[in-house]
Amino acid sequence: MQDTEEYTNEQEFNDSTSLSTNNSELQGDLSQLIKNFNKINIKEIDPMIRLNKQENFPIEDFNIIYEFIFKLMNKGLKINSVKQKVIEYFNNYNLNSKEIYNWLIDNHNNSNYIFIFGYFSYYGIAVNENIEKAFNLFINASEENHILAQYFVGHCYRYGNGIMKNEKLAFKYYEKSANKNFSSGQVSIGYFYEKGIVSVKKDFKKAVYWYEKAANNGNLMAIYNLGNCYRNGIGIEKDYNKSFELYKQSAEGGYSSGIMMLGYCYNNGIGTKTDKQKAFKLYQNAANLGHDIAQNNLALMYETGDGISKDIDKAIYWYEKSANQGNGLAMNNLNNLQKKINNL
Repeated sequence: MQDTEEYTNEQEFNDSTSLSTNNSELQGDLSQLIKNFNKINIKEIDPMIRLNKQENFPIEDFNIIYEFIFKLMNKGLKINSVKQKVIEYFNNYNLNSKEIYNWLIDNHNNSNYIFIFGYFSYYGIAVNENIEKAFNLFINASEENHILAQYFVGHCYRYGNGIMKNEKLAFKYYEKSANKNFSSGQVSIGYFYEKGIVSVKKDFKKAVYWYEKAANNGNLMAIYNLGNCYRNGIGIEKDYNKSFELYKQSAEGGYSSGIMMLGYCYNNGIGTKTDKQKAFKLYQNAANLGHDIAQNNLALMYETGDGISKDIDKAIYWYEKSANQGNGLAMNNLNNLQKKINNL
């Protein structure tokens, strides 16, 4: 879910997805403030972990896996990032995912088990990926008012995963989870209202309402989306200072788009003083996390020597990284740069 705008050869990013803001500048080395998701402490996310390699997999502790997924999703991590964290979880605690899957085959008799059985099938964990089977399992669990299952049913309908795409039903299932105070569902509902998807009438105020609810639940994507709303005056009065602080909050939580847009603010003096060095560090952090727009913007700084030493080789490297992810502007920038080099 993303909407990009272009400013000359640089890009900003809009990703729709208690708020505490202040006007203080970032202190010290910005790179020390960026806590990317690859460094998330599993015990911090889920202090209830009791499993270790000496234990057999206890039935009474099975819900811990569900709680782990729930907390990561509620934090605003993107679905594929959550999948990686789940795999790391199994590795860190020497849990045999194949044994867990085999146990589930005969024991998916409550909604948490059904959901996790579907989750394994959806991502091909310990078994070949089977999104049709996963969708049916998610539907079964959702009928028992399982929050994550309802969200995943919405996700499947939204993108046509395992079932024919149906955005009206996607909204219905996202709404079920949102009404149970699940922050990822709230972000999705906000996005539907912001963009006016299918049968949902565009309503910026409702979009802000749902983003705020999700942000109050600590959802980093929602905090980032609110930053976009304040910057663009979507459903709320334009306020660059609040926008900057929300991007900062999202960035400090490790959300790559927040890191990128915080760099954009420093690069262009939005809600703060222009600081090319801070912009460079933030673009670099987001680029290293795989953010294609940050990669393009970092390449542009290297190409033009804007605030840093010009380095054409590094510019080409980052343009290529971004272009390989399908970023059209990076493709054009790379092509234009190569033409300049050939004409020298």
